[in-house]
Amino acid sequence: MTTKSVSRLLLLSSVGIGSYLAGSYVERRKTADTVCLRRDDYVNERSGNLLRTLQSKPGLPIFGTVSAASPIPAEQKSLVVSNVSRIGQIMKYGFPGLDNVRSYDDYVLSYDRRTRVAHWVFEHLTADGVKASQGVDRAKSDFKPDESVHPFFRSLNTDYKGSGFDRGHLAAAGNHRSEQKHCDQTFFLTNMAPQVGVGFNRDKWNHLERYVRKLTKDYPNVYCCTGPLYLPRKEADGKLYVRYQVIGANNVAVPTHFYKVVVMETRDNRLEMEAYVLPNQKIDDETPLTMFQVPPETIERAAGLLFFDKIARSQLSKINGKKV
Repeated sequence: MTTKSVSRLLLLSSVGIGSYLAGSYVERRKTADTVCLRRDDYVNERSGNLLRTLQSKPGLPIFGTVSAASPIPAEQKSLVVSNVSRIGQIMKYGFPGLDNVRSYDDYVLSYDRRTRVAHWVFEHLTADGVKASQGVDRAKSDFKPDESVHPFFRSLNTDYKGSGFDRGHLAAAGNHRSEQKHCDQTFFLTNMAPQVGVGFNRDKWNHLERYVRKLTKDYPNVYCCTGPLYLPRKEADGKLYVRYQVIGANNVAVPTHFYKVVVMETRDNRLEMEAYVLPNQKIDDETPLTMFQVPPETIERAAGLLFFDKIARSQLSKINGKKV
């Protein structure tokens, strides 16, 4: 290669490197200027004692200031600790699923925003907990929407009006009578599902609720998980379909069936399980509850949930009254 060619190559390389460095510098300055100019559009920042407001931008939700380190008022600390402890008791044997989990003072649920009905509701029952305290009366409680649910996904009392269905409790009000507040919270519509009234909600389903409550007389701790099912049916063409009615302006789903999976702790620390599936229809009052007992895994497959997953099946001494 000649001296002249080498000189040209060096000259071109110098120009290329110089252009790259100059371009990089200009772009960094532009980015810095943009951040400086627009930082206030997205970030909370204090100027003196004033908190600058957030600017609305397309596609970016605007919320109030949120801080993970927000101090808890001293008078509320004991309530928070108590609530966390209670949730730990209720969910001792695991969460069936983690979709939109909401905790109340005496029960926990997972809310299905699509159907406007809970996936599952979990309760921990004891003899003292189900005993009615003086002054506690479900007649004082009102059905009401849970305003912590986004308005798009709430069910309302108007959805049930004229539908022909009851607002059926998943966590039974009769299980939460130690305090009026606990009873009141079972009337949130997040804890309701459309149920056939006569012959089901007011009869056979109520019998099952009372049976579970009665278990606390023989077992010191009873854990109950309740929820809806949407099961397939074979139709005239021989094919299986999942069909269910919806009610109201918010299209609240009407489950085809309901389940309860119950675990009882014995006084000598053994575990027993019972599982039930009832169709959401009028049921002959003479039909024994044992007719609705099913293997727990059939409910898990149908619901897409795993119940009491901290308990190995080998740890259970009985399932549906039969020794394992």
